Amino acid sequence: MHTQAEKARAFARLHVKGNPLVLHNIWDAGSAKAIAETGAVAVATGSWSVAAAQGYADGENIPLDLLATIIENIVRAVDLPVSVDIEGGYGRDAAALHHTAERVIDAGAIGINFEDQLVGGDGIYCTEEQAARIAMIRGTASERNIPLFINARTDLFLQSKGASEHPGLLEATVERAHAYHDAGASGLFVPGLIDEALIAQLCDASPLPVNIMMMQGAPDISRLATLGVSRISYGPLPYVVAMQKLRDFAAGIAE
Repeated sequence: MHTQAEKARAFARLHVKGNPLVLHNIWDAGSAKAIAETGAVAVATGSWSVAAAQGYADGENIPLDLLATIIENIVRAVDLPVSVDIEGGYGRDAAALHHTAERVIDAGAIGINFEDQLVGGDGIYCTEEQAARIAMIRGTASERNIPLFINARTDLFLQSKGASEHPGLLEATVERAHAYHDAGASGLFVPGLIDEALIAQLCDASPLPVNIMMMQGAPDISRLATLGVSRISYGPLPYVVAMQKLRDFAAGIAE
């Protein structure tokens, strides 16, 4: 049994440029155990899946206390590093972010996904404010003596009007990567980015290890490794696949 801090340090070491950590996102203790049994070296939740599994819509609708309980159950179920998607941190100000970080760290999480979109609103935080928010969470983690892996997610690509806009977003993304790094982030998550050339350019320019989400049109794992990606995640896809298999199973019995 490893300590929480040891798991956090081990998780950080798994982010290797060109040899990416592959995470099949889970949503509860049962799915975590299933993934662990395949030989996984870490597990990570996705907010959409966790919310859907409890009957909530995505977007911080699942109560933080319930999320913390789910984290505790996952941590008890598997002796692996557990990273948790906290969306926008359940609040904008320092007090709210401090409380959220405390809850998930005390529940046993060693990493988080933390996004820069305005949850429940429009657009994304300006670079300076999001960097300050990251710094607040880093401060809380330091108080707990946990080297929390803060996977800083930017929604620039998800909120664009289409792939034609993506080349023009690269410079702003690199600027955010540097600002987030300086604020204490550990990784850069860029969901929505699937263009090979842009991924390669970002991996070369980012001071943070880059996380790409698998989605339609994205390069395969081996190609992403060649491009310099350090982490690959599957978002809601494992949950969608599992629920479809459950529906098919039930439908087959009914027939």
